[in-house]
Amino acid sequence: MEPIRSFLRHKKAAVKYYEAECTKIDYEKKMIYINDESEIKGSTSATEVPFDMLVVGVGAENATFGIPGVREHGCFLKEVPDAQRIRKRIMDCVETATFKDQSPEEVKRLLHMVVVGGGPTGVEFAGELQDFFENDLRKWIPEISKNFHVTLVEALPNVLPMFSKNLIEYTEQTFKEETIDIRTKTMVKRVEETYIEAEYTDASGKKVLEKIPYGLLVWATGNALKPVVKDLMSQISAQKDSRRGLAVNEYLVVKGTENIWAVGDCAIANYAPTAQVAAQEGAFLARLFNQMAKTNEIETELAELSNVQEKASSKPVRDEAFGKIKDLQKRLRRVKNIGPFEYSHQGSLAYIGSEKAVADISWLTGNLATGGQLTYFFWRSAYLSMCFSTRNRILVIMDWAKTQVFGRDVSRE
Repeated sequence: MEPIRSFLRHKKAAVKYYEAECTKIDYEKKMIYINDESEIKGSTSATEVPFDMLVVGVGAENATFGIPGVREHGCFLKEVPDAQRIRKRIMDCVETATFKDQSPEEVKRLLHMVVVGGGPTGVEFAGELQDFFENDLRKWIPEISKNFHVTLVEALPNVLPMFSKNLIEYTEQTFKEETIDIRTKTMVKRVEETYIEAEYTDASGKKVLEKIPYGLLVWATGNALKPVVKDLMSQISAQKDSRRGLAVNEYLVVKGTENIWAVGDCAIANYAPTAQVAAQEGAFLARLFNQMAKTNEIETELAELSNVQEKASSKPVRDEAFGKIKDLQKRLRRVKNIGPFEYSHQGSLAYIGSEKAVADISWLTGNLATGGQLTYFFWRSAYLSMCFSTRNRILVIMDWAKTQVFGRDVSRE
């Protein structure tokens, strides 16, 4: 994680930062309402903040598609606390499985790790989980080696649908070698505390409902709207037909408004909901707001010069003011000439375990599809380049080096 204050202190502009949850956006009043959700409460925990311009970048939450039991029994993979919860759950399952006099059926259930969702998040997590077992758990707790098992469940016919066919086949073959089961065309219908009910079509074309026992269930499917975004959409008539998020125009302005912009997973701009899109949208808005600030500055200067020209008593003063006005008007035309947002796809990367990765990268006029250990090193270099600060890059490299020498930490916390 990147602490926000670590980079705010380097900025010249005055920035006020509040660690709080936005509970409501009032479009008519130009007001947002925020709550302090920290464990330590001050004299006030709820307040309101007025705005002239607003950027909404709250992301999305996990989509459960209305399937019963997902929120109660599944683990998500969106925030750092989610990852910490998963870690505890894995180690609890392992330790409980090795508890004295545990039945063989219960041991198998506890050591069956199910990942639902065959996109990059689900695939990478399944690969990392199998690595954790092969490189660390098997060494420290050898008695679980016969029963530890990872299954990836996906409703579509293939995993990684955004990748090329040969990379999908390479991923599936790698998972087979790693003994990770891939269950495609399988839809989860219900989640209970110890098993999931999944529906698939057998060879005869008949739909079969199967109970799959699990110890850990990680839900890595699509995105759903956060309540604060739903509420804002209900206030704007132009958003009534939008279902997946805030509809924005080519400048990322929320349709139906003039002073609200939206970026990332909460915005619908006809691009895939990925971090790559969100990063480019953020950079675009930064340029746009800088241009707007320069425009205001130039327009203020033009108004002052026009006033000077009108009140000037001599021709040289008027001519000088007129010359400056012409120069400023040229600058103003250049500054205002900013085009709409255009997404530039740099490619897709995914780690698939066993120090292998797959990549579909935009290269010259086409795409370069590659997979293997060399791609894994490229994946790591790309990962480092996307870390926000030098501090985080160094910390990540140190973590990788520590894991390579000493293995992953198998403690519960």
